[in-house]
Amino acid sequence: MQKISFSASGWETWDVARQPLIREQMPVLIDDDLLFEDAPGSPRPTTVANRYLGELPINGAPAVRTWENSASCLSAWLSFLQERGVHPFNDRQELRGALSMYAEYRLAGPLKARWDHTTWNLHVSILSAFYDWAKDEGELSVVPFTYRMGHRMAHGVLEKVRKNMAKLGRPRPHTTIKHLEWDFAELFVRALAGLDPLGEPDLRYRRPREGARNSAMGGFVLSSGLRRKEFTHLTTYEIPPLPARPTTLPVLFPLAYAITKGEKDRTTWIHYEPLATMHQYIDLDRAASAEGFRWRPPSKLGEPLYVEEPEWEGARLNGVRRSWKSLRPAERLCLITPEGQSPLVGLQSTGEPFVDWATVFRRTSARIRERYEPRFPTVAPHRLRHSMAMRTLEHLIKGYYARLADLVEGTDPDAALALYLRKHEPMLILRDLLGHWSVTSTELYIARLDITRIYKDLYQSALARIDKAAAAEADAEFDGEVNA
Repeated sequence: MQKISFSASGWETWDVARQPLIREQMPVLIDDDLLFEDAPGSPRPTTVANRYLGELPINGAPAVRTWENSASCLSAWLSFLQERGVHPFNDRQELRGALSMYAEYRLAGPLKARWDHTTWNLHVSILSAFYDWAKDEGELSVVPFTYRMGHRMAHGVLEKVRKNMAKLGRPRPHTTIKHLEWDFAELFVRALAGLDPLGEPDLRYRRPREGARNSAMGGFVLSSGLRRKEFTHLTTYEIPPLPARPTTLPVLFPLAYAITKGEKDRTTWIHYEPLATMHQYIDLDRAASAEGFRWRPPSKLGEPLYVEEPEWEGARLNGVRRSWKSLRPAERLCLITPEGQSPLVGLQSTGEPFVDWATVFRRTSARIRERYEPRFPTVAPHRLRHSMAMRTLEHLIKGYYARLADLVEGTDPDAALALYLRKHEPMLILRDLLGHWSVTSTELYIARLDITRIYKDLYQSALARIDKAAAAEADAEFDGEVNA
């Protein structure tokens, strides 16, 4: 079975009456013999699976990554059934037997086919959604999974949830997401710049030409919590302007919906220092990389988009006014500025757009482990987002941002942000910054971060204040008794 990514380019030559009603980039499953039905009116399971995939965008799954994950899961399951002569819409008893064999194959079978519990649970969730849809469509009468009803607390309200019994139990949730403690985060940003833990040039390491770029972007993501797709395809036009003077409150940072997860409008924030570092990189090192280079996107990306009259909101692209918010990642790689350069923030030393941040972060992590800190983890782009969430939650719980808002009342130009920080609960603020659909998602996300240290620090801080007062009170009892 093959999985392809659909493109309607050139459909006029396909000998069809009209353009197929399939979205661009939608994954499509094709049997090895390239047939979609065994006889007229008898579609194959892959055809049914493709119908399901095609409806994902209007069934609450607008993200391309979700389509890809669903297609990969269905491809693996249908191939497994095909090899064993089992139809995916047979009676429930036969399908449950096949699921039992599938679990053995994936959890205890050949090493190359084996999955960990997280991957297995993801596939079970996808198959569960697929069979629920197939039942509604009349493809089968009873789904092969067994469910148990349970409860969970969300927003202080007890709500019912359905648990798929085929899922495996997981370890304690707070240990499943890793973040960088802030000392490690600072060490990482310095190492990205080719510096040692003290901020001095690492004489054992040839400082990279892109050190300023890497360090600026690392600090930028640690402060703003951007996902990889978001910061990789960010243009210089969308970087928030630097305030005229340093500000204690973060600077609001609206993101283009076309590059966010699920194409959801979102505004995060960025602190003054990492924003100033990013502007310095753009004005100096990035300008040096772009100077004299003429960017021409590869033809496979699409036609070039020539930028005219650029500003904060958008520009004229090939003569038509467009908003930056509407430009998807592939289109952003096709942008050409009036100077003939790419407007993406990250550029290689040659002036070409840079997109391989995962490799930079992985190699920097390895260098830190080798030379400075053996405990340092391998940092993937998303770990920086987790680190931002942890740091922000810590400040929100400890009242750091609320105190800043009180200090700048009547003086800071962004009075709306100050009011927002004083009036809203920490979890609501973090929900908006991370771009979650609901605060329940944020609560579940935070439950998988180890936040016990935050409360332990708060307790010890409070205890220290109590002990200090108690000691002073005890000392007062003995005032005047020394010479008595």
